[in-house]
Amino acid sequence: MSSAAPVAVTATPPRRPVAVGVLAAISGSHLVNDMMQSLILALYPIFKGQFHLSFAQIGLITLTYQLTASLFQPLIGLRTDRRPAPYSLPMGMASTLCGLLLLAYAPNFATVLAAAMLVGIGSAIFHPESSRIARLASGGRHGLSQSVFQLGGNAGTAIGPLLAAAVIAPNGQRSVAWFGGAALLGIGLLCYVGRWYQQHLRAVAASPVPRAAAAEARLPSRTVAWVIAVLLVLIFSKYFYIAGLSSFYTFYLMQKFGVSVQGAQLHLFGFLLASAAGTLIGGPVGDRIGRKPVIWASILGVAPFALILPYANLEWTTLLTLVIGFVLSSAFSAILVYAQELMPHRIGTVSGLFFGFAFGMGGLGAAVLGVLADHTSIVWVYKAISFLPLLGMVAALLPGPRARPAA
Repeated sequence: MSSAAPVAVTATPPRRPVAVGVLAAISGSHLVNDMMQSLILALYPIFKGQFHLSFAQIGLITLTYQLTASLFQPLIGLRTDRRPAPYSLPMGMASTLCGLLLLAYAPNFATVLAAAMLVGIGSAIFHPESSRIARLASGGRHGLSQSVFQLGGNAGTAIGPLLAAAVIAPNGQRSVAWFGGAALLGIGLLCYVGRWYQQHLRAVAASPVPRAAAAEARLPSRTVAWVIAVLLVLIFSKYFYIAGLSSFYTFYLMQKFGVSVQGAQLHLFGFLLASAAGTLIGGPVGDRIGRKPVIWASILGVAPFALILPYANLEWTTLLTLVIGFVLSSAFSAILVYAQELMPHRIGTVSGLFFGFAFGMGGLGAAVLGVLADHTSIVWVYKAISFLPLLGMVAALLPGPRARPAA
């Protein structure tokens, strides 16, 4: 495999300043979107008791919404590469809102799965186009823009369990509907983003940039396929591990240390908040020193902490999960931008593929590990998944320092 660094030259207007308002709006809507998704995760203890669910059924809930998102995201990304849809984002948020309301009034397990599917469809529509818009609004600082975008999502994921502990735990399942107001706010933000995107498309159409240079800069398709495969292995190791760590973290704390439901949700909030903080690091650092060192340090660097975690007491468990969340979360922005620079003419497809694969591995991990937990124990599962970050060694197969792409 050649180690030549591809130079991504895209058919876009000359470099412009960062569109701060658009980037803030797309990150804020990502916060709302992922906050609503994380309410599903935070509701697991309630659903388990109310519907008498097994751990396998808990994993199936995660599998349903993440597999739905996984299957549709690459297709939506491919479609929007060919025909941009500026106002598709509010429609995705509306689907998530419908899933949230159905979740609040679900009378049985089957309805919970249907609600999870609607949330997955909303996520599938949201992520590929919103990632593209974050890149367009970046002013050429692609790593920074993806980190800011991802920060919104991770912050929303972290806030969900905290809100669940404060609102849903004392008030019950139907209080989930109160968060519909946040979804309406997200729809408003995405209408603003859609208007900006539509204006951007008109500007590009009015000032076309020659495409010949872009074709010359692309790597051979076989090399691109190999590098994408390596990146997907890294995504697998990250999200399969995160699925086991986060999906069963509350149960792990309650079973092993006797922590209360609300206390376990607060610990989950801490882990997810550390993940949100780490997200902001990977992109900007990758802009400065290259994506490969960030990817290498993020995934393989977390391995010692993951291996120690199953044998730690409560205090060390809390500290180790904070470190794991912070370090491991810095990888995704670097991986995604690395892949986008490989295929700058297929931003939606690449974004959909990687978001979709991440969701799919998270859902599959939750389902498989749920079955293992039923047959063994949560503690055994934590021991088994602790070896996954060692797959970070495959980052050595990635090409070396990459040329900074043109905006």
